[in-house]
Amino acid sequence: MKESTRQQLIEWAEKYNDPLYFEEDPIFFPREFVRRGASLQDIEIAAVFASHLAWGRREMIVRDCGRLFDEMEWRPADYVRAASYRDDDTSLHRTIKWSEVAGICRRLHEWYTWHDSIESLSAEEMRTIIFNRKEDPKAPNKKINMMRRWLVRDDGKVDLGVWKNSSPADLIVPLDVHVYDQAKALGLTKRRPKDLKTALEITDAFKEIWPEDPCIGDFALFGSGIDNA
Repeated sequence: MKESTRQQLIEWAEKYNDPLYFEEDPIFFPREFVRRGASLQDIEIAAVFASHLAWGRREMIVRDCGRLFDEMEWRPADYVRAASYRDDDTSLHRTIKWSEVAGICRRLHEWYTWHDSIESLSAEEMRTIIFNRKEDPKAPNKKINMMRRWLVRDDGKVDLGVWKNSSPADLIVPLDVHVYDQAKALGLTKRRPKDLKTALEITDAFKEIWPEDPCIGDFALFGSGIDNA
């Protein structure tokens, strides 16, 4: 990595790892439950759904997350435990229907019957156990890795740091089209597929700068998109 690229990434990460840039963002919802002193399960469930809906324009994501938590009466853990869910084919957010939300709630209910937290689940286990998707060793699991970043990183700024048995060093950069384009432009990857191997390659590039906290680089790529817009 060029020294100029390294210094630019550090500058962007320091600048954009700031709540100022995430006031209208899906992370608002799990953060709100932290602010309220809610239970860990409330925070986890909020993070599961806020990250799952994180697809498209941010204002639309925030609007539809608000609709979901209104339906839950802002008590997501109680809603999941009650096992009485809105379950129809009406769209909640883009192609995500209320029936899909109900299915996730049922699987969370089953998990929480035997466990206090979902922290022990890997990204692949989250994919199959909670979201009921087929195993895919190549999938970058962007939304799940974003949720894990929210819940693990603990620098007191944007992310929440409520999972105390997980290390930021083990996180994987959540890879979407924007992150891929910025990383490729900066020379952090030359691969074409937007898959897990590419996400790991970008994460490894960030480990050259932040070996104990590579996902702070996610803020650098966010900043790269803003500064070069």
